[in-house]
Amino acid sequence: MLLDKSTPPPPQPPTEGRRGRGMEEPAKKRVRLTADDGVNEDLELLQRNLLGQCLCSMSESCLRKPFQGMKLVAEDDMHGCRTAVIAEWNRDRTLQFVSSVQLLCEVAIKQNSKGMVCSRIGDVIDALIRNEHHLVDNLIELASHPDRFVCFSASRALSAFFLVSRAHVDPRWLDRLTENAVNSTHPHKMSFSLEVIKHVIEYKDCEEHPLEESTDDRPPSSCHIVTVNDPESLDSSQIKCLCIKALEAKWPAVVNRFDALITSFSPGYESTVITFLALWEAIISVKANLSVVDTKPFYSHLDGFVTLLNSGVPPVVWKHLLNLFNEVLCYGSTLALQDVLAEEPCSLAHLIVRGIKDWRLLDSLPYRGGSGRFGGGAGDGDRPLLQKAVLLVLKAVAVTVKETRCDSSSDSSLGSEADDADADMAVIERSIRQVLRQLDVCVKALLPFHPETPLAQWVVQLFADQDDALVEGMVCCLDVTVGLFYRESALPDLRMALSPAVTFVQFLRAVSHDPQVLLDLLVSNETCFLLYLLRLLKYIRRNWGEFVSVCARELDSTMSVLIRLRLSIHKLVSKALFPYNINPVLRLLEKCEEMYEDIHNN
Repeated sequence: MLLDKSTPPPPQPPTEGRRGRGMEEPAKKRVRLTADDGVNEDLELLQRNLLGQCLCSMSESCLRKPFQGMKLVAEDDMHGCRTAVIAEWNRDRTLQFVSSVQLLCEVAIKQNSKGMVCSRIGDVIDALIRNEHHLVDNLIELASHPDRFVCFSASRALSAFFLVSRAHVDPRWLDRLTENAVNSTHPHKMSFSLEVIKHVIEYKDCEEHPLEESTDDRPPSSCHIVTVNDPESLDSSQIKCLCIKALEAKWPAVVNRFDALITSFSPGYESTVITFLALWEAIISVKANLSVVDTKPFYSHLDGFVTLLNSGVPPVVWKHLLNLFNEVLCYGSTLALQDVLAEEPCSLAHLIVRGIKDWRLLDSLPYRGGSGRFGGGAGDGDRPLLQKAVLLVLKAVAVTVKETRCDSSSDSSLGSEADDADADMAVIERSIRQVLRQLDVCVKALLPFHPETPLAQWVVQLFADQDDALVEGMVCCLDVTVGLFYRESALPDLRMALSPAVTFVQFLRAVSHDPQVLLDLLVSNETCFLLYLLRLLKYIRRNWGEFVSVCARELDSTMSVLIRLRLSIHKLVSKALFPYNINPVLRLLEKCEEMYEDIHNN
């Protein structure tokens, strides 16, 4: 049993002869665990120097001591001395050591990104990469530690080590992690392995907060700095690729394992299931900057998880499943811009549309966490859950319509087949009408909207607190309108329910008719507002009469916002301050302004 600070020291200090008994290494490398073993002080010294961005002032022995301390000699009543491993340390000491490793790796990563590294920091990292102290094995052993904070800290330290190691990670380490995800029955151990890989996948190279630019985090002038000229040291794609390949080999088994865990859900595995779904989402996300070839295998098995959206699954798992599906149907950032859609998102969109239309999927939404339709129960309900579900439905509808339009466009040159394509669109339109009607019923059953409020209006009110979801939802509604209503025989009630003019008027009300909000959204890269505004202005130009009719008394206030927006954009463009070419939007704004002036002139 290791002695910690709460354990009194032995009554007699060990003599030099006793300390050397049975030891093959010098005494300084075999530290006795007592209340004052000195290693904690070395860790504190290491942390202080790392915060100063330099380890040059530390001696070689002080640098090595914390890592040699991963195997220490401990008092044993029966045998005198034995070797103890890191998993047996007390909680405080373990957390201190693990956080020191994480800090060391993160400082090295940041210095590498700036092209200069403290030579001592580089030496320590190189020693750890060479596995001189078996660091990775010790950190993986902490996966089964009973303390969840130790598990979490160890996972962060290990992911930071993988990121600083880049291509020098031993594949056997990654195999151990993926093996844990498949075969372990220990929830913490499974979460640990998945969390390490997830953190590596989510890492962004050279990400620096704007407020950090003015901080002085360079090594001191006395530091011996080594220049880094290797471009690979700035690129995390290699370690991400290694993690993806290791996970891909066991992915079918991992998916089947978690399919079973969610089907027969147990609260003890809730955190593990959430980590798995978050990892899956991170791999598919465009933000991970992974190649299409690398991520394609991870689109398989998605269809089977749609059926897991049922009343037996808790709201938190519902949310992560919805997040995953919403990421696959990344409409505003990717799918809306593509001429030909990939098979995987289209298949998922079809399944969601069919699930709502035929299986009444929305009835199982655990909005209030109770039993019965829409979660039953009482209380305010889970608004973020409803927002995710509504956005997913809108995306699925938009993808379905876009796919059908793409097929129709490709067939239009074949003459007689154009009529068949038009008939197909009519069938799709009827299905979309049923889906949106069920969505409308669901939302109005859960939120206090007037029964006559059209979807085009309540979609803005529902997402008023989520800029990215709001804009993407408006793009979906706009694209569905454009995709369906080019046909003269289109259903008029559906057209009114999705009216882009109604949505835009309600949006301007929500932002208090402030053109600065629109300008901020245009400049920001956090939403797809540029895409929305560009397509909206094209729609207004082609359907000017409808736009004027819908705006009615609010036409002047609506056009006032667009005119002031044009003036603000023009002012920035004249000073070369706009971050991209905004001329297409400017020309459309000018055209709409001309049509508006014609009304007053006539």
